[in-house]
Amino acid sequence: MRKSSGTAASGREKAYAYLRENILVDPAVQGKFLNEQELAAEIGVSRTPVREALLLLVSDGLVELIPQRGAYVPPVTGREMSELMELRGVLESHAARLVIEQNRVPAKTMQDTLDLQARLPEQLTAEAAQEFIRLDTLFHQALIDAAGNELISRTYSKLHVRQILVGVSALFRTGDRRGQVCAEHQDILDALMSGDAAKAQEAIDHHLAITRDILLRT
Repeated sequence: MRKSSGTAASGREKAYAYLRENILVDPAVQGKFLNEQELAAEIGVSRTPVREALLLLVSDGLVELIPQRGAYVPPVTGREMSELMELRGVLESHAARLVIEQNRVPAKTMQDTLDLQARLPEQLTAEAAQEFIRLDTLFHQALIDAAGNELISRTYSKLHVRQILVGVSALFRTGDRRGQVCAEHQDILDALMSGDAAKAQEAIDHHLAITRDILLRT
């Protein structure tokens, strides 16, 4: 019995991870319904784990279950974009102050991630754009994690899917956004390393405000 329960849990976790990392990060699925049978075949599990994973995604606010229709992926609204950037700003500025005060700036991790971003090709394919945003998320998550508050880290991590969605959209809405992001990231890291919390917060707010404005422009 325990083995069966463990197998069911692993199937659900596999489906949940796949949906979060491969399906919901695709801007093309916004505003569409997901096919449970197709997803089950694609993931290599039965429909039950897929359905259980979808219920978890409902609790995350990423999917809606519509009676007689199935699992619907709602588009990210302008208000949600603004609220996401506002929440990120609060969490990242708080983390910046803490890591500077406690001399725990994760400089190497953040610089290594930024260097990987900068080395991606100038002409981003859809896959490269998702990789760019994945690295973007790691850059910011490294700052959050260095603050040493597990609840804040988990809260920020749950924003991952929405960050990828809005980030990919921003990259394709302006041709030179890739280079701008890298420069803004470097400004954030330089401010953190200088020990100037006010300058770090200014760099974080500037970075998020530009992304928000690009997204709300269209």
